[in-house]
Amino acid sequence: MLLSLIRMIQAFRDYQRNVSELSQLSDRELADIGLDRADIPRVAAGTYTS
Repeated sequence: MLLSLIRMIQAFRDYQRNVSELSQLSDRELADIGLDRADIPRVAAGTYTS
């Protein structure tokens, strides 16, 4: 149980870090990789499909 809690916390931190990094990109940089701002949460969560 403790291990699953630790994994859940780590996954949430990874998600937050990914959102933060993607949010720092300009709209042009996001467009260059085929994304827009609305896609950021799904990409960070690993649920994005193009």
